[in-house]
Amino acid sequence: MTDPRRVTHPAPAGLPDASALPRRPQVVVVGAGIAGLAAATGLAERGVHVDVIERQPYLGGRVGGWTDRLHDSTPVAMNRGFHAFFRQYYNLRTLLQRVDPALGMLTPMSDYPLVDAHGRRDTFRGLPQSPPFNALAFALRSPTFRLPDLVRLNARAAAPLAAVRVPDIYRVLDDTDAETFLRDINFPAAARHLAFEVFSRSFFAEPSELSAAELATMFHIYFLGSSEGLVFDVATANFDVALWDPLASYLRSREVRIRTGTSVREIRCGTRFEVRCDDGEVIDADGVVLATDVTGLQKLVAHSPTLGDSRWRERVAAMATAAPFVVQRLWLDRPVHTDRAAFLGTGGRPPLDNISVLNRYEREARDWSRRTGGSVLELHSYAVDDDTDLTGRLRERMYELYPETRSANVVAERVLCRADCPRFAPGDFAARPTVATPHDGLALAGDGIRIDLPVALMERAATTGWSAANLLLRRFGLAGHDLHTVPTQGRFAPLRRLAERQLR
Repeated sequence: MTDPRRVTHPAPAGLPDASALPRRPQVVVVGAGIAGLAAATGLAERGVHVDVIERQPYLGGRVGGWTDRLHDSTPVAMNRGFHAFFRQYYNLRTLLQRVDPALGMLTPMSDYPLVDAHGRRDTFRGLPQSPPFNALAFALRSPTFRLPDLVRLNARAAAPLAAVRVPDIYRVLDDTDAETFLRDINFPAAARHLAFEVFSRSFFAEPSELSAAELATMFHIYFLGSSEGLVFDVATANFDVALWDPLASYLRSREVRIRTGTSVREIRCGTRFEVRCDDGEVIDADGVVLATDVTGLQKLVAHSPTLGDSRWRERVAAMATAAPFVVQRLWLDRPVHTDRAAFLGTGGRPPLDNISVLNRYEREARDWSRRTGGSVLELHSYAVDDDTDLTGRLRERMYELYPETRSANVVAERVLCRADCPRFAPGDFAARPTVATPHDGLALAGDGIRIDLPVALMERAATTGWSAANLLLRRFGLAGHDLHTVPTQGRFAPLRRLAERQLR
């Protein structure tokens, strides 16, 4: 969080604390993922009474963690897979700083190499920090992208990459898919596998199923719009231990009531909101934040006929989820070679997208490895369209890349398959519901919710959560919280002017 050109989006003004109001407002936050926890934090810190209701038995949503047991009853940490905490995730990091200003629960990942089907490797280590020299250096030192490729790029077609303005980029590119866009700009196919599929598959989508506007925005966030770079941090322990248990304690210290293992069945809207839970409890509230996944939001709205108008309900119903993804976690009886990267991305090696060696960075996996002499590996497959012997094929890819694992015995295995991430297909942006809704006291939050700022993935979840809190705080007459992002347009003026001329 060192970029001097990051942008501050000022918070709404108001009273500093709800104790100055005739009555402290009551808000229910439905969902305790990143978005819900950010919203709850923003509200509670201004003295609002907050109830957080989460249907899972753990916090963190898709970044949640829990304890599992191996066949011998050994407790092991479990979650839904690797997550990268980039330095440009200003609003997520602000949330985590509530429990540790130094962010000691995160540790830097010095590099994460990318390898293609031919064994060619790209790396993000040692890149210049200043745009556009970071992107240029990455391209020119890549074995899959040569100087003649740069010359052959279609400057006019590629101009939106250098002239990103959020949200204008969606008007220009959202109806185009990322694969067509990359083909139109003559981006070399070999480099495409590594340089851009990393972004598209972060959305659990093939490039042909991802909006080119989302691809361009990601390129802006990580390259041309930020000097924070693509090197990231990872949690030092399982997510529950490192992140959410401490944040839950912080929230409870502010009188937030957190209930897990409980679902909201219906929300009724009248003078106030009536939140009906599946255990029979009914909570009267002055405001509600819906911070669920796409399917959860759709079910709740469908069961709450008094919420919203017909157009808004249609927009919620039209949301869709991305293709399924699979995480295969393996406990092996021997270590992998010491030079193996903690995280290795792959291109052109279906169905494998990346490998993580958890015992390189996660405390619980490292402790298990030290006790047993083994290793803990995680294999990811995104945008799954054929699950025929998927885990077997994933293992074969692991053997190709880490041959020493072929002779290892599998002590334990866990396989997770989920299909609950939001879709970002061509044409989705305009109809995507926003944080604001037809009700002044109802807000949406989550990484599938539209917000016209240059944010994505976990940072979009955190940013919409803070924004939902700000929306309700303004209604109550209370001060909000500043938001921070990378610049909302390309930061290198000469390149931006050149690109804008190409777009005329």
